[in-house]
Amino acid sequence: MDSLTVVIPTYNREGTLKKALEGYLGQSEAQSIQELLVVDDGSTDCTEAMVRRIGTQAPFPIHYFRQANQGPAAARNFGIKKARAPIILFTDSDIVPDCNLVSQHLKWHRENPERSTAVLGYVTWPPEPKPTPFMRWYGEGGTLFSYGRFKPGCVLTVRDFYTCNLSLKAEFLRTCGQFDEDFKDAAYEDIELGYRLSKFGLRLLYNPEARAYHHQFFSFAAACRKAIGNKRAAQVFLQKEAGRLFLEPRLRRRSRLWFRIAKLLTMGIATALSPVRRLLDSHIPLPGILYRLFFWYDATRPVDPLSEKS
Repeated sequence: MDSLTVVIPTYNREGTLKKALEGYLGQSEAQSIQELLVVDDGSTDCTEAMVRRIGTQAPFPIHYFRQANQGPAAARNFGIKKARAPIILFTDSDIVPDCNLVSQHLKWHRENPERSTAVLGYVTWPPEPKPTPFMRWYGEGGTLFSYGRFKPGCVLTVRDFYTCNLSLKAEFLRTCGQFDEDFKDAAYEDIELGYRLSKFGLRLLYNPEARAYHHQFFSFAAACRKAIGNKRAAQVFLQKEAGRLFLEPRLRRRSRLWFRIAKLLTMGIATALSPVRRLLDSHIPLPGILYRLFFWYDATRPVDPLSEKS
């Protein structure tokens, strides 16, 4: 467990990917990065030239691969196929690593050498631009991620199988399951794989010291658009065993009278509190229940409730 392969899928994120790659150049245990694989999912910007330029500065090999646009699931599978190290660390092209990210992932794998043990690291917002209180709620409270309820060293569920900062044994992945390429969007494909791996004993540990920074600024409206945009992935998820297990009960609940009444009440409350909307993207913190109320109302009103990711 002395080396790992970093796999980063990307699509038209030249600027943030550059920051991410530079973050790996500055790792405290950079000598343990056997290789870094960038799998370009059909970008139309200057990603390739930038990756090759940074590769000339790196103390480890940076390999650039390109595929026709098929989604992050296919891109990660390509990375799994090419990876040579015993550990694979998945991050995203807008995730910039802390200087100890690699050393912390490897440390926990050395202490937990079982092939089915995986490690989830912590993802938070960078200090600049300063995140809003809504963004902190969005990233910690269970809508985007659920980091706010995790305790260091705890065993997580498959719902917390986030590929933005996740390391696994390569042999376990190749033997027990890879990403389902029916998913063309970045939603649900990670949870679905986590569910299948759980059948082979997946044990997902949380190490908050394996820290990385999510370089994407979310306004309230952008977060709602993302939730609405997850609808296509949710429909694919529903065709899978994991989706039927996790989403069908929600659908059944939402067809009941009490749920329809609750939704009408929520609509009324959201309308009555509409002056508060101007504070959603401010740096004035609001009670989490208000963020949840407005988010649920805005993200589910235009489309089917499945559009909000579990």
